[in-house]
Amino acid sequence: MHEWIRCEADETAIAAGCKFDLAAAVRVRNFCKEFLRHSKGQWAGKPFELLDWEWFDVIGPLFGWKRADGTRRFRQAYIEIPKKNGKSSLMSAVELYLLVGDDEQGAEVYTAAADRDQAGIVYDEAARMVDASPELAKHLQVIRSTKRIIYPRSNSVLRALSADVPTKEGLNASAVIFDELHAQRGRELWDTLYYAGIARRQPLLISITTAGYDRQSICYEQRGYAEQVRDGLIEDMSFLPVIYRAGEDDDWTDPAVWIRANPSLGAMLDLEEFHHACNEAKVSPRKENTFKRYRLNIWTEQDVRWLSIDAWNACDKPLDIESLKGRECWAGLDLSTKVDLSALVLAFPLEGREFALVPFLWIPHDNAHNREKRDRVPYLQWARDGFLALTEGNVIDYEAIEAKICELAGQYQIREIAFDPWNAQATANRLANEGLNMVEFRQGFVSMSGPTKDFEALVLSRRLIHGGHPVLKWNAGNVAVQEDAAGNIKPNKKKSTERIDGIVAAIMATGRAMISTEDNSGSVYEERGLLTL
Repeated sequence: MHEWIRCEADETAIAAGCKFDLAAAVRVRNFCKEFLRHSKGQWAGKPFELLDWEWFDVIGPLFGWKRADGTRRFRQAYIEIPKKNGKSSLMSAVELYLLVGDDEQGAEVYTAAADRDQAGIVYDEAARMVDASPELAKHLQVIRSTKRIIYPRSNSVLRALSADVPTKEGLNASAVIFDELHAQRGRELWDTLYYAGIARRQPLLISITTAGYDRQSICYEQRGYAEQVRDGLIEDMSFLPVIYRAGEDDDWTDPAVWIRANPSLGAMLDLEEFHHACNEAKVSPRKENTFKRYRLNIWTEQDVRWLSIDAWNACDKPLDIESLKGRECWAGLDLSTKVDLSALVLAFPLEGREFALVPFLWIPHDNAHNREKRDRVPYLQWARDGFLALTEGNVIDYEAIEAKICELAGQYQIREIAFDPWNAQATANRLANEGLNMVEFRQGFVSMSGPTKDFEALVLSRRLIHGGHPVLKWNAGNVAVQEDAAGNIKPNKKKSTERIDGIVAAIMATGRAMISTEDNSGSVYEERGLLTL
């Protein structure tokens, strides 16, 4: 009993009538070992025997601690741990036990995630465990088409659920497992499922996640609460915090730090592979960021770090836009979908191989208020200050953008306008008919990698002048880059925290400007066949 009393919250729980029921905890451990099998990798086909951390930090406390009335003490758990420590398999085992062994008639067990694919990870592992267990397979019906597992004997169901499922109201959840909570962009799914078990006698909500990067997210909010409960700053005997991570000031290259942050290291994780990943991270800031987040569970600034905000701020030099009138420039045009931010950025070559950026940005007027709340940025104030324009209606007005571009063509010598033909071909055709030189600039690795690296070099060498434009700064702080096996990089809108359209347009503009102003005719990108003109 004493080994399960580890903190002041446990002492408080005992004073409130709670006790530790070792037999109840062992029942879950035995269920995992006797009925479940691993389905992947070197462990495939072997009994699911809990690792020490899984038993002592998760399963034991979660199912062993009971209230005076015999129900579970813990109603909520936050588990944060680096990738590849077996969290998905553990949660699959937990949800199967909650389905068949929790003594809950009409149980509704939900695996929740940001999208269908993520929600399916824990579900698919649970389904494979059922398939590999003759005993469970006799009693459970696996319906993969709707991602359900049904237990007819108790009229219970296990179901995968994601934020993109239209209807989530009316649920009566006995248990919810949120997988990769850091990926939840909004609160809707969380808020819905948080109260979905209010009518149950011992509802359980488990959040399990790797560190993220959005400090305004529901995940970071829950993580902060978990830390305060763990440290005794908040008294909540119903909340179980489990956080494995390295400290932000720890030496991330130290194997002792890796072991402390990864309780499965040596079992599911290979130490030699860790050394290899660390050596790669030492020579690449992007890989260092990824190593810290995924391997050591350190919250980073963004998904895959690219531009340092300090470096960006160092490029905030005085910029006299009026003095640029009549000068030659190159433009990048990034047209959004009809409800998002669109951007045109002009890049002006200056003396000393510097480049000045002048951005123009648009968003639909009728969506600005809602987007302001969703993106948590002051679109309306930026519009009042002249940093972006609101087009009429609830969808972007391409004609208004085209009219503005034609107006700018009368004020500046726009040599080229680079555009992505995927979503801007019609606009490009109309502008070409107005006499503007339109250049296709596709968004794949082949076209984007060189200009993206050159843009990064301009920022780091402080040869980019942006004048402190607030929307462009916001975009710069959001950018995440994606890297392929060959080391090519490109901005990734899906992985970026928020809108990055201004930076994408700036990369295209500076890329074309640098190509066109080289001393030698032609372009290294063109010579390599990297641009489709």
